[in-house]
Amino acid sequence: MTGWRTKILPPLLAIIFSLIISAIALVISGSDPFEAYGTMVKQLFVGSTAVDTVNLASVYYLSGLAVAIGFQMNLFNIGVEGQYRFAAVIAAIVGGALQLPPVIHTVVIILVAAIAGAAYAAIPAVLKVTRGVSEVISTIMLNSIVGGIVAFLINPKQFGVQTGNDVSTKPIPESGHVPGVPLGAGTLFGFVLIAALIGFAYWFMLTRTRFGFELKASGESGTAAAAGGVNAQKMTLIAMLLSGAVAGMVALPELLGRDYSYGITSTQMYGFTGIAVALLGRNHPAGIGLGALLWAFLDKSAVSLEQIQVPKEIATIMQGAIVLSVVVAYEIVKRADLAAEQRRVGKALAGNGKRKPADVSEGGAV
Repeated sequence: MTGWRTKILPPLLAIIFSLIISAIALVISGSDPFEAYGTMVKQLFVGSTAVDTVNLASVYYLSGLAVAIGFQMNLFNIGVEGQYRFAAVIAAIVGGALQLPPVIHTVVIILVAAIAGAAYAAIPAVLKVTRGVSEVISTIMLNSIVGGIVAFLINPKQFGVQTGNDVSTKPIPESGHVPGVPLGAGTLFGFVLIAALIGFAYWFMLTRTRFGFELKASGESGTAAAAGGVNAQKMTLIAMLLSGAVAGMVALPELLGRDYSYGITSTQMYGFTGIAVALLGRNHPAGIGLGALLWAFLDKSAVSLEQIQVPKEIATIMQGAIVLSVVVAYEIVKRADLAAEQRRVGKALAGNGKRKPADVSEGGAV
C-alpha cells in the first residue's frame, strides 16, 4: 500500500491540482473550463493529432530517460539540451556524408549520436569528478555554447547547405532513415520502438544488474557505497556519460523519421522538458512514458483552444502547475508515509511494553 501511494498518488495529485489551477485561470478569463478541457480531448481524435502526440512523446521520453539516469546518482544534468543539439548536428553531418547500406547506415548514425552526446557530457563529468565543479553550472554554460557550435557547423562555408532562406546540413540519404508506420492521417515514427527498447534497457540495468544496484547505492549515499567497495567517482562519471549518450538520441526520432537534416531552426527546448517529464515519472521508465504522453498531449491539443477563443497558453499553465505540484505532492506523500511508519513503530513499542513478564518463583526458577 505504501509503495502504491508513493509511486501513483503524487502524480495523480499533481495532475488534479494543475487542472484546478487551470480551471481557476479559465474562469477568471471568462471561459468555461469544461468546454476547454473537452475541446482539448476531442482534438486528440482529429486528423493526425494522436499519431503526432505519440511521435512527440518519443522525443520527450528519451529526454526524460537521459535526465533520470543523472537523477539516479543525484546528478542534475541540465545539459541534456546542449548534449542532444550537439549530437544531432554531428549525427546529421556524418549521416549526410556517408553512403552505406540500409540498416547499417541507420545504426552508424545512432551510434554517432550517442557517442557525440556522451562526449559533450564528458566535459561536466570530468570537471565534477576531478575538480568538484557543480554539474548544474557547467552544463548550463555548455548549453549556451552549443548554439554557437551548431551555427558554426551549419554555416555554408562548413557543412551547411543553403536552401532558399533555410540553412541546414546535407540531407541524409534514404538508407539512413528509420521507416515509419502509416496510421490514419499520420505516420508513426519507427524510432518510437527504439525509444521503448531504450526504456526497457534502462529498467533492466537498474533492476537486474549489479551495475544498476551500485548506481542507485552511490546516489543514495556515496560514503556508504564506498564502504561497500563501490567507487562513487567512477559511478558519477559513468552515469553522466550514459545520460549524455541517451540525450544524444533525443533528436533522432524527428531527424531520421521526418526532417532528415538538422538546421538552425530545428526545434529546441526538448532537454528542459525532459526534466519535467522525469520528475513526473519519478525516474521510472513506465512513469516517464506516461509523463511524456501527457506532456505531448498538452502541446498538441493546445492549438484547439483557439477555436473557442481560449488562449492556448492555458496548456502552458497546466504544464507549469504539474511541475510545481508534483514536487509538492511527493513531499506531502513522503511525510505522510513517514508519519504512518512512526505511528506503527510507536504502537509496536507500546504493545511490547504492556506485556507482563513471566512469573518467577521465589527460588528463581520459572
